[in-house]
Amino acid sequence: MGGLERPGKVVCVGRNYREHADELGHTLTPEPLLFLKPPSAVIGDGDAIVLPRLPAALSRIDYEGELVAIIGRPLHHASAETALDAVRGYTCGNDVTARDIQAAEEQWTRAKGFDTFCALGPRVTALDPSDVEIVTRVNGDVRQQGRTREMVVGVGELLAYISRCMTLEPGDAVFTGTPAGVGPLRDGDVVEVEIEGIGVLRNPVRSER
Repeated sequence: MGGLERPGKVVCVGRNYREHADELGHTLTPEPLLFLKPPSAVIGDGDAIVLPRLPAALSRIDYEGELVAIIGRPLHHASAETALDAVRGYTCGNDVTARDIQAAEEQWTRAKGFDTFCALGPRVTALDPSDVEIVTRVNGDVRQQGRTREMVVGVGELLAYISRCMTLEPGDAVFTGTPAGVGPLRDGDVVEVEIEGIGVLRNPVRSER
C-alpha cells in the first residue's frame, strides 16, 4: 500500500464541485453529502485497480481524482480552524466508483465499496489545501483538471461538519470531492492523480480474473 497505513475509516463527500454535480445531472445539496468507503477497499500507489465482473448494464467503473486529508488527532465538534490543525497530512486519492450501480441504487455503499476502489498515496505533512491543482490522467491524457478553491465547502469546514456527525480519529482518511471530468476505466489503462505540492498517485487497471 505504498507505505500508507490502512485508515480506520474513509469518509467521502459527494457533489463538492459544482461542475462535477452538473456533469452527472445532480443538484447541490444544502449540506455536504457524506458517504463511507470500507477500509478493505484501500490500495496504495502502484497497486492495481481491479474491475469487478458485473453485468454489462452495470459495468461502468469511473475514476475520481481527489485531495484527501489524513487525520492526526481526534476531532469532535471541531471548528473549521481547529479541524485543519488536526490534519496530519494530505495525499492523492482516487474514489473509484461503479457509476451504473450508483445510479441504480439509492445509497452508494456497493458502488463505492468494491475491493481496490480506494487508491491513496503519496503523502505530505505540510500543505495549504485552499488552492492546489488536481489533475487526473488516463494513459497520459488529461481527463480532470481543477483547483481546490472551486470546492463548494472548503477542507476545514468539511472536516468540522463531519466531526459534528462522527468523531474523526487518527489515521482516518477524508476525501474532499472530485472536479468535473470523471469517466470510465478499462482493462489495461493506467490512471494517475497528480496534486500540486503532493505528487502523483499511479495505478494500473485490470479486469477481475
